[in-house]
Amino acid sequence: MTRTNVAGDRHLLGLKSLGKEEIVSILDRAAYWESHTHKLSPVLEGKFVANMFFENSTRTRFSFEVAEKRLGAQVLNFAAAASSVEKGESIYDTVRTLESMGIDAGVIRMKPIGLLAELAEKIKVPLINAGDGNNEHPTQALLDLYTIRKTFGEFKGLTVAIIGDIMHSRVARSNLWGLQKMGATVKFCAPDNMQAPELSEFAGYVTMEEALQADVVMMLRVQLERHDKGFIRSAEDYRAHYGLTVERAGMMKPHAIIMHPAPINRGVEIDDELVECDKSKIFTQMSHGVPIRMAVVERALS
Repeated sequence: MTRTNVAGDRHLLGLKSLGKEEIVSILDRAAYWESHTHKLSPVLEGKFVANMFFENSTRTRFSFEVAEKRLGAQVLNFAAAASSVEKGESIYDTVRTLESMGIDAGVIRMKPIGLLAELAEKIKVPLINAGDGNNEHPTQALLDLYTIRKTFGEFKGLTVAIIGDIMHSRVARSNLWGLQKMGATVKFCAPDNMQAPELSEFAGYVTMEEALQADVVMMLRVQLERHDKGFIRSAEDYRAHYGLTVERAGMMKPHAIIMHPAPINRGVEIDDELVECDKSKIFTQMSHGVPIRMAVVERALS
């Protein structure tokens, strides 16, 4: 028997499928929540939200939890390592079980690509993507967009260079879709074996020198575990060719900013001295995670 899905467009699966007006609406609502002086605004009192993390996370999970609690929701935290998933229970069965228990929305992070869209067709409560494989990480991109808008006021005319492992990056993909819809130009910079050929028609690959001339220089985390798989020779070699060193930062435009989705490998993709320098918006980005996720969770349950 087919189950009727009543969640409709209250899911947030990615920015590729989200319109510009919807993105602006989320950013505007986040601005409201950021300016809100009260830490607790129980607009979602009586609602139950499950954070279902089938992949490890620290910042994203805590950020969602703070956002949900600030809105007055009851929060259920689920970690796959301590669940029946280890015993073979499928992700679908786990989500359906929590839905059957009466949750009103679910925040999901998982490794499989494409599974979240299938779940959204079958699950009747709104689902929010907290990162799925190397597909999308929409709330990270939304907080990045929010940071850029607060800094520059608008997106038109801006160039954003995303540097690093584009192939495996869900952050790069969500930012690509979101930034282009908002009117910015996106350029990629990556080693040959970390490029995503399927994205080249949407954003061209440029040299490190050209990338440094962007208005926003967005560094991606180097997954050092890929060193064992031959993607990088060593952390030192990566820094020498694609790291944002103090010397390279000196080549940036005076008004340009540095961004990074974190966690940060200091001294690899970015020099330690640059993480909290005047150009850096890295910790500012992190502070925007809560208001953005408040706007997203409220949208799902409104």
